[in-house]
Order: sequence, then structure tokens, then C-alpha cells
Amino acid sequence: MSLLRSARFPAIVLLCAAALGLIVANSPLGAAADDIMHAYVGIPDVFELSVDHWIKDGLLVLFFFVVAVELQFELTNGQLNSAKKALQPAIAATGGVIVPIMVFFAFTAGTDSADGWPIPTATDIAFALGVLAVFGRGLPSALRIFLLALAILDDIVGIIFIAVLFTTDVNFGMLAAAAVCVVLFGVLSRQLDGRARIAISIVLVLLAIAAWVFTYQSGVHATIAGVALGLAMAQQPALRTRHAMEPWVNGVVVPVFAFAAALVVIPQVPLRELTPAFWGIVVALPVGKIVGISLFGWISLRVGRDKTAEKPALAFTDLLAAGALGGIGFTVSLLLSELAFASNDELRDEATLGVLAGSMISLLLAGILVSWRARHYRMLDRVEAGTTADDKSATA
Repeated sequence: MSLLRSARFPAIVLLCAAALGLIVANSPLGAAADDIMHAYVGIPDVFELSVDHWIKDGLLVLFFFVVAVELQFELTNGQLNSAKKALQPAIAATGGVIVPIMVFFAFTAGTDSADGWPIPTATDIAFALGVLAVFGRGLPSALRIFLLALAILDDIVGIIFIAVLFTTDVNFGMLAAAAVCVVLFGVLSRQLDGRARIAISIVLVLLAIAAWVFTYQSGVHATIAGVALGLAMAQQPALRTRHAMEPWVNGVVVPVFAFAAALVVIPQVPLRELTPAFWGIVVALPVGKIVGISLFGWISLRVGRDKTAEKPALAFTDLLAAGALGGIGFTVSLLLSELAFASNDELRDEATLGVLAGSMISLLLAGILVSWRARHYRMLDRVEAGTTADDKSATA
């Protein structure tokens, strides 16, 4: 289980799952896999969903619950618990949202593909931290903290887009019922340290399931239930729950979703005939994120800067590495592509391919840039260590 809590291994599993999905979809097994994804499972005439929807509307709720618990901690006790701490990564995150959207519109304006503009705005926290763990030995803690805050803010933006843009025909009665369940869940979670822990835990699970069902029936995307429950739960029980769920989310939930999302048949057409949705995403993720995050990040480092400091905590080249990491969209971007083009299979499939291709380009760029910056800081450490040793010898 400890392997699935590490930063490196889950990123590798996610990448392999997405690759396997593409391979299966484009093999003789593709038709059978598609039939399985569209098979309905549940209680007949009561509550049935296709396997595809169980994964994307059900299983993925656990991922968003874990993300929301992390958001709750960072907003109260972590890197975003004050306006001063949040200001610089918030400015950089703004650039990491605005510029990719502008790049995407440059390719898609006036076409049916334009509806996919939220897709290149997301950052996959787990994957970005995985790349840092593999290539970032020696990087300063300031860059890691900046990236974590940046990715968390990106997740908040993605959650808002899902909640606001992809909600249709809201059933306010069902939504109110879901809200009641979430409130009861939050209140009851604060009693978990008492004697009736097992009984309370069972009730909490039932309330969580009810909140998810009511949210699904309300017309709001069901993953928002996971966000609401994660934010509402008392912090210490929430952190313990997150710790227990993390290996399952990293080892099962996210890879299964990546496999299902990547079950896309690669179009047998020349590159020039691919839709603007593909090109908009494949360029907006690496280019838009690097330009937006590095440019706005450079501005942010000069906002509220300590006047006594000789230089900003991060160099512009560090921000280039952070921008490349920000372009690794994967999980949330794949979900946004599913939602944005739910009624157009061709655009949805090409958007998915765009997310995979754009994320892979960002991954390669991030590996190069992060390795370069890490090597630079390791050299600085060796020089400083040598200088310190020389000073001690001279003193002696």
C-alpha cells in the first residue's frame, strides 16, 4: 500500500492505464470493450447506469472526495490558509487558465469545437507531483510549495467549471435533499471520536451514498457530491479517511477512469483533417500553460515581494518548469472533455486524444525542464558546501 501512496508509482500506473485503453480500443477487443462500457448495471426500473457512467459518475466521486479533503486542509492549515500565501500562486493559476483558453479559441473560434474551452485549464496534481518526485531531486521547497498551491487552485477552477457549466435542468428538490445529506454528514462526522464510532461510520457511508444519488438525480454532475462531502467532513476524520482511501484511489479509481476515458479509436485520417478540438487542446495544454503560468507567475513574484530580499524566491526558469508541469491535464481534463462534448462522439474522442497527446508533450517538457532546474540547484548546493568547507579550513 505504501507504494500507492508514493508520488511516483501512481503516475506510472495512470499512464499505463491510459495507454492500455488506447491499445484495447484500437485492437480486435475494441468492440467488446465498447459493449461492456455501455452495458447497464443496477437495480432494474429503480436505479441503473451504464458501466461507463458508473465509472465517471460514481467511481470518480471517490477521487474528488480525496481532492476536496486536501483542499480543505490547504485552505485551513496549509499553503492557502491566508490571502498572502494564496496571492502569488493564485495570480499564476489565473494565467494558467486564461492563456490556454485563449490558445484554444485561436484554433476553435466559430466552430462546434469551441464548447471545449474548459478542457485545457486543468492540472493533474498526482501526475505533476509524480514528475517532481522522479526528476526533481534537489529542487527548492519554494518551487514544490508553489506548484502544489497552483495545482490545487487549478482543481478549484475545474470543480467550479463542472458545477456551473455542466449542470442542466436542475431539480431543486433533489439538490436540497443532497444538501441536507451533506450537512448531516458534516455534523455527524464531528462525533466520530465518541464511543459509537462504528455505528456513526455506517450512517456516514449511507448519508454519502444518499448525497451522491440525490446529486445525480438533481442534474448537477455527481462528482460534485464528492467535493461537498470532502469539504464538509471534520478535518481529522477526513484526513484519516483520505489516508485510508488514497491507495485505492491511486491504484484503482484513477487508473480505471483513465482506461475508460482512453477507450478511443484513433481516427484513420491525415493530421490536417483532425478537428480544431484536437489541435486546440494539444497546443493549449503545453504552450498555453507554460506561457500563462510563467508570465503571470513572474508578475506574481513581484507582487507583495519582500523588499529586503535580494531576489525572488523563484527564478523565471523555475516558473517555466512549473508551467510545463501545469500542462499535464489527464484526470480532470479527460472528465471535462467527456462533459463538454457529451452529445458529439467524434469531438469527444478527438478531445480525449488531444488531452492525452497534450499531456504527454507537457510530461516530456516537464521532465526536461525539471531535471535541468534540479541539476542547477544541486550544483549550487555543492558550490555552497565547498565554500563553507573552505571557510572552515581558513578559520582553522
